[in-house]
Amino acid sequence: MPPVRCLTVKICEAKIQLSKLVDQAAGGQDVIIARGGKPVARLTQLQAPSRKIRFGLLKGKVKIGKDFDMPLADEVLNQFEGR
Repeated sequence: MPPVRCLTVKICEAKIQLSKLVDQAAGGQDVIIARGGKPVARLTQLQAPSRKIRFGLLKGKVKIGKDFDMPLADEVLNQFEGR
């Protein structure tokens, strides 16, 4: 993994050049925004999700019992409540 290049700008400069700074961050350069000479925020490149989400993957494979929302037995409830 290559080292991350970093650029520090004052907050007033960031307000003026936000679009340019976003482009730089998207290109892999971290941008540190400073207020009064102290870093307060980082503008950085987002990583793409590692995999695509597939909704409905388990449709028809999971069954829920008819009594899933029935109250728990007292002994089980006591265990959850630490009694």
